Amino acid sequence: MTIGFIHVDVFSATPYSGNSLAVFPDARGLSSEQMLRITQELRHFEAIFLEQTEHPQTVRARVFDLFGELPFAGHPIIGAAATLCDSANKTVRQTWQVILSSKTVSVTTERTDCGYYGLLDQGAPEFLGSVSDRDAIAQAFNLELSDLRADLPIEVVSTGLRYLVVPVQTGVLERARIVADITELLLDLGAQFGVLLDETALEVRHWNNDGIMEDVATGSAAGVIGAYRLKHGLANPGEVFMLHQGRFTGRPSVLRVQPEGSSRAVTTVKVGGDVAFVGRGTLEVLP
Repeated sequence: MTIGFIHVDVFSATPYSGNSLAVFPDARGLSSEQMLRITQELRHFEAIFLEQTEHPQTVRARVFDLFGELPFAGHPIIGAAATLCDSANKTVRQTWQVILSSKTVSVTTERTDCGYYGLLDQGAPEFLGSVSDRDAIAQAFNLELSDLRADLPIEVVSTGLRYLVVPVQTGVLERARIVADITELLLDLGAQFGVLLDETALEVRHWNNDGIMEDVATGSAAGVIGAYRLKHGLANPGEVFMLHQGRFTGRPSVLRVQPEGSSRAVTTVKVGGDVAFVGRGTLEVLP
């Protein structure tokens, strides 16, 4: 048995920038263990495995990073939708339904001069509480208490994955890092991951919890940032803002974020970005 995949870069119109991704358009018959091994072998930050349904515009999807399956992720879903649009040779705007283990989301795609653009509707966010122990959070990211924004709360927010949003002072992102695994700290706070936000520059950084790998462009975190900013009066309902990430990895990325609703009730957050096609391949041996 062989299986084909498509290599795309998401959140950039230029190949070899943005966040790379392997999309497997037909992953029928693969086990969870095989999907994980394949993801680890290809060494992309994440890979997405699709299975067609009886409806042409609907697919089932499973997303893996190098450690296991994720219930939700932004850049794999947007990248997968772009490959669906390309394989169907669609020249007009299309909407795709992606069925995940945790929920079903919709992605709108359209062709651009450089490739494709995808807009993912992440749905209504959950605000899961603020965090008072600011000293512990600062230390977890090798920062001083004064490096955190005192006028903005540290808060756990989810649009599918639970992120601890940590607002920092301008210029702090450059020297932030994770010095020891923060998994237990995050779990105690009700979060799965942490994301640092420079509100003035509209730039974020996010790592795996052990700090070894830094993410290039995190669609799920961008949705959380959109919800957070609208709730706290930092963004206007329905207006798109540009969120920057990946500068410190040498792969600058731009995520377009559109929160909707009001500060009292955020109804949904949409995250969009360009998708550039890099290549195609075939695995001739399966794990």
